[in-house]
Amino acid sequence: MELQKKLFTSESVTEGHPDKVCDMLSDSILDDILAHDPDARVACETCAATGLVMVFGEITSTHQPDVRQIVRDTIEEIGYTEGDMGFSFDSVAVLNTLNKQSADIALGVDKSLEAKEGDTSEFDTGAGDQGMMFGYATNETDVYMPMPIYYAQKMAKRLTEVRKNGTLPYLRPDGKTQVTVEYDGDTPKRIDAVVVSTQHTADVTLETIKKDIKKHVIDETIPASLMDADTKVFINPTGRFVIGGPHGDSGLTGRKIIVDTYGGYAPHGGGAFSGKDPTKVDRSAAYMARYIAKNLVAASLCDKCQIQLAYAIGVANPVSVRVDTFGTGKLSDDAINEIVLKEFDLRPAAIIKRLDLKKPIYKQTASYGHFGRNDVSLPWEKLDAVENLKKYLN
Repeated sequence: MELQKKLFTSESVTEGHPDKVCDMLSDSILDDILAHDPDARVACETCAATGLVMVFGEITSTHQPDVRQIVRDTIEEIGYTEGDMGFSFDSVAVLNTLNKQSADIALGVDKSLEAKEGDTSEFDTGAGDQGMMFGYATNETDVYMPMPIYYAQKMAKRLTEVRKNGTLPYLRPDGKTQVTVEYDGDTPKRIDAVVVSTQHTADVTLETIKKDIKKHVIDETIPASLMDADTKVFINPTGRFVIGGPHGDSGLTGRKIIVDTYGGYAPHGGGAFSGKDPTKVDRSAAYMARYIAKNLVAASLCDKCQIQLAYAIGVANPVSVRVDTFGTGKLSDDAINEIVLKEFDLRPAAIIKRLDLKKPIYKQTASYGHFGRNDVSLPWEKLDAVENLKKYLN
């Protein structure tokens, strides 16, 4: 049979990338607030440039976070600790322009349209905004993620590990990775190309960087069985990457939403995750959609699954639910759609309760992906619905 060769590429970035710095700052502030006030409403965004961080957005909470201290502590943790980087924890200017959440928005979130019309359910919170969210899972990796983003995220995380543990002390926090996978139809066969760009000190040679990154990052994360003589490897292809982070490029919360999710292999609803409390369905419903899709695939109801949810602001129940198994379902998509509606309560408050989303767990998601993580414990990655779903195969 003739090969149906096709390539797919996904990228990731390290926590020192300027956009990821901002995601981590926003989620660090969110976690601090939730640790003191689990019912807080938070929509926190951050932008960063040379020597400057500005935090803005809307927060309604009984807790007043020390924004400047959180910002400086997080920047130090990321690794921007030296003045010659143009961005350092001890000298950065921090502007805080956080305000209170709009009373008009709170009106719909505090009490859903259904509750106003007489529904006495405990789950009477309305969706914090309109919009659509997607969740996806595939059995092509053991964490139910597409292979390109899976290995791109692993390389990005490894790039940070070898910097922080001293293996490659000349590295600096900013970095990007990219992986191109060759598929035969829908089956991944090999890695066609790998790209790693890493910030470094001025005194190290490109030859040293290439040798070290190949040995300590690429070879440590990508199985040799997926690489061959035709695999293209590009390491710092511009030849120099000394100026980086917010000094080299401005950063903004929510500008890496494809990196955060499925690397472009599945759609993204459009809303960012970082800095938002779980009443914002941009975040919580996307997590729930991933949870459902992953459990459906793990239960062998399908080999791959995409869930779309959509909400209206102030309304608890989703306005639409759509399942697509891309022809891999053991049952029809309509039948699986009915299973989803029967087994999963998709109202925001029910999602928050089922996934226990009021805890300060979000900073750890700000880099290296929100899905497919086996290095941290995330409730939407659990497979605790699998056994119950298997009954539908009978």
